[in-house]
Amino acid sequence: MAEENHRAELTFDAADEYRPGPPPAPEIPSWKDGSIRIGIHTSIAGDIAGALDMAHGLGANALQIFSSSPRMWTRGPSRISAADAARFVARRRELALGPLVIHGNYLINLASPSPVLRTLSVQGFHQEIVRALALGADYLVVHPGSALGSGTDTAVSAIAQGLKQAARGLHLGEMQILLENTAGQGSSVGSKFQELKAILDACSDISLGVCIDTAHLFAAGWDIRSEEGLNAALMDIDRSVGLERVRVVHVNDSRTALGSRVDRHEHIGRGKIGIKAFGRILNHSLLAGRAFILETPIEKPGDDKRNVAALWRLTGRVVRAIGPGMKPRPKKRISATLKTGGRIKKRSRGK
Repeated sequence: MAEENHRAELTFDAADEYRPGPPPAPEIPSWKDGSIRIGIHTSIAGDIAGALDMAHGLGANALQIFSSSPRMWTRGPSRISAADAARFVARRRELALGPLVIHGNYLINLASPSPVLRTLSVQGFHQEIVRALALGADYLVVHPGSALGSGTDTAVSAIAQGLKQAARGLHLGEMQILLENTAGQGSSVGSKFQELKAILDACSDISLGVCIDTAHLFAAGWDIRSEEGLNAALMDIDRSVGLERVRVVHVNDSRTALGSRVDRHEHIGRGKIGIKAFGRILNHSLLAGRAFILETPIEKPGDDKRNVAALWRLTGRVVRAIGPGMKPRPKKRISATLKTGGRIKKRSRGK
């Protein structure tokens, strides 16, 4: 008896084919709502998440922190626990703070000709990136480094290579590494924007941007006290690195004179730059959308609160500092110096 064939023929229907949908668009952070962002560097001592409440309590809506001790090398990997990182991210979301800027260790010198210091710097900056990613940072700021007698061109090449080595194997995602301009003290690289541009050009495969420090800019020779001087500085930045790559502005007055090449920060309006200049900086159309972060000294209780309030006043708003358990009070219009049509005028007091 012949064996019966019980096999069924399968037919292909193109309609049954699985077609994955397009990946969802990346979520836009809540702080990117077009509002002005005023922040301050706060301490992580005790509890890293406490820095968030401190910034919020001072009236800031953005902040900068260190992710570890800024003046000492850590032995071995210095990571943030998953629990602490999750708590930090959740609390930041609750307080609607952003951007979050992390400043790199002051000891890092990617330009160093010393093999030992260079190795420590690359390893240290790698760990800075790891911690910044764990905390969901938007920006990681680093000083380019000091040539220490090796020459600017050699130093620029070493910095670029160091950045690539430190970022190797890591996915930065939406986070950007920002090179900060320097005052030009000693053999430091970055007081000239062409030096920063050379580093950016050599690292086209890494997400890099620029952080401008007003005190460093002034000490390096740009007279930003006048409208003409500020515009000239911004045009120079635009011609070199491009203003679109400037993400953060460190807002600091200067204790030292124009062109001193000495980095000494002062309270807003009490230094050599002056209060009127900061009114122009905060309201300049070419700097719209940037985060303005204070790194001013704290010499007396309340200095941090006063500097945050000073910046808000210059934008024409009052954001009152709040204590634990308090809710923010309504914002009011106040008298402020604003740049309008190339002139400086007073805004009338709201009633």
